[in-house]
This record gives sequence, structure tokens and C-alpha cells, in this order.
Amino acid sequence: MASILGIGLTHYPPLAWQDAHMADILKLLLDAPGVPASFKDRSRWPAEMLVELGGDGGLSAAAAHRAALVAEFRRMRERLDEFRPDFVVVFGDDQYENFREDLVPPFCVLALDETEIRPFASGATAMRPNVWGEPREQAFRYPGHRAGAKALARGLLERGIDLPYAYRTLHDDGLAHAFANTLLYLDYDRRGFPYPVVPFQVNCYGSTLLATRGGFGHLLRARAADSTAVDPDPPGPAPWRCMEVGAAIADTLRDSPWRVALIASSSWSHAFLTPRTGYLWPDHASDRRLLAALRAADYRTWRQTPLGELEAAGEHELLNWCVLLGAMQRLGRRARVEAWIETWIFNSNKCFAWFPPEP
Repeated sequence: MASILGIGLTHYPPLAWQDAHMADILKLLLDAPGVPASFKDRSRWPAEMLVELGGDGGLSAAAAHRAALVAEFRRMRERLDEFRPDFVVVFGDDQYENFREDLVPPFCVLALDETEIRPFASGATAMRPNVWGEPREQAFRYPGHRAGAKALARGLLERGIDLPYAYRTLHDDGLAHAFANTLLYLDYDRRGFPYPVVPFQVNCYGSTLLATRGGFGHLLRARAADSTAVDPDPPGPAPWRCMEVGAAIADTLRDSPWRVALIASSSWSHAFLTPRTGYLWPDHASDRRLLAALRAADYRTWRQTPLGELEAAGEHELLNWCVLLGAMQRLGRRARVEAWIETWIFNSNKCFAWFPPEP
């Protein structure tokens, strides 16, 4: 019998790094040519940022940040284990990993029989030594759910959503880190992750995809030499469109025979995408506005937020959450926000929330 669980969490790469490296994005950007010199002056930093950085370069704060995040991942894993889904659909962003210059779809569902990832061999998660002490070539295998993915694609197409789909990945042999990290962190204690996975890619980086390479490449290059900084790519899907897609997903799965967990995976405002904070700390005001709307089940605020406003606040990846919220609104669900974890030095704020299935 169909039943749907909703979960929102993060795939924050530095959680996979050792504590001594968790503040490395901030330290790297302090030397980046694209960060305005005025923001590099520590005397102008917010007091909260200096307190969190402390006298040890953020090491103590990193341990506390990790403890808070891991506690919530364990809580979300408990929700999954209690629900026992037939498969999970993960809404994640592709950061110039599987989709590049030759193809950039607004959405894409991957109908895989199985996938293998090597998260410590390359990419964002592999930038620093991992906290588990696992070898660089460590491989993880996850079952897919091709029938569920095909049914999802078919249902959306029949409901007027022109959804691309694929039976194999394009450039990346495994999954983009938004998906890989979600699975790694939901199995932080390495008990195994038995639930089949359906990755659902959302083009969150849109007009900045090539300039940023899905990260902070735009800040490491001299602006004058970076032609993509003045020649934006076409935009990603707007929040309202993501929520429409989410509603169609809910309608499709509600008519299915499966128990399905829908998981939106992203941090909120990203410092390295936020020009008004000098690319050094998140946009707390914008995040708090959307958090208040989430707590109040004010889906209208999310739907009516312009894409440009999300991008100005470094909230590009919240499009993943918009898909989830569209589904939850259609089902009449209200979020239970388990944790809101703010930071000034660890690049992004994080939210953990879940939407209980129907009784």
C-alpha cells in the first residue's frame, strides 16, 4: 500500500573530513582573488564569527558542529528504519559532476539497477582525509530501484512534466556527491544502507554552473579572466516549478503500490555563493525567513520566492527542498523541524526536518 515519508537534510562535504579540516573552505577563500579585500579584514567580521573561530582556528567548534550533525543523521536514519521504505528518492544537485557542457537538464531521474561509489577517490568529499579513516579506493554499493524510477518518470510525463531520465550515469561513474554523501551520512556508523536508491537530479546551479563548476571555482580565478562570470548560463528551474514537480511526484507515488521516502539533500545558504557576505559566511537573514515559513507550513512563501532571490542569498541548493515541499504540500503534510544548526565559519547552515507519513 502506498505510503510516503518526507525528510530534509544536508550533504555537507566537510562532515566527511576530519575536524582539523572542517573550516578549510573559509581558510581557502581568505586567499581567493575573487573574495573582496574588505571582507578579508577580520576586524570587520561579525562578533559571532570570531567567537566560533576561537583561538584554535575553529577546531573546537568543528567537534561541536560534527556532534550536532551526526546526532541528526542518526535520528533521520531511525525515521527511515521505522518506516522501512521500498525505496528512497533523493533530490540532489549535480555540481558539474554527471552533467556538464554536453547536457544540463533541469531535472533527471536515474533508473539504475545498482550503483557503486568511491567517494574518497575524487571530488569534493575527497579533498581532505576522511573522518572514518577509510582508504581512498573504498567502494560502496547500493541497490537501485529501476521499476520505481521508471514509474516515477512515466507518472510525471503523463502529468505534463517533461522529465528526462537515464539508465546510466554520463560523466561520473558513480553518483554526484549530493547523493553519495547523503547515503554515507545516513550510514555514518557503517551498519549498511539496505534501501534501494532512486537519484533525482535538480539543476540547482543554473546560471552559475560553468562559472562555479558547482563550487567556488569562480572565486579562485581572477574575475577579469573569467568570461563565464559575465556570460551566465541559462537558469535552473524556479522554486514554483520545483514545487509543481514535487506535487506531480506525490500524485504519482500516491497511486503506486510502494512505501517511498522522499529525501531533499542540501545545506541552506552557502557562503561561497553569497556575494553580500563577501563569500565568507552564510546569509542568515534569508535562511531564517525560509525557516520560519517551513515551521509554519507557509508553502506560499517558498513558492513565491524568486529564483534570483535564492541565488543572491547563496541558497541555490534549496531547489532540492522545493521539490520535497511541493510533494508535502500536495499531501497536506507539515514539517517537524528537528534541528536548525547555524554557523559562521563552516560555510552553510543546516536544517533537519521530517514529514511523518499518514497514520
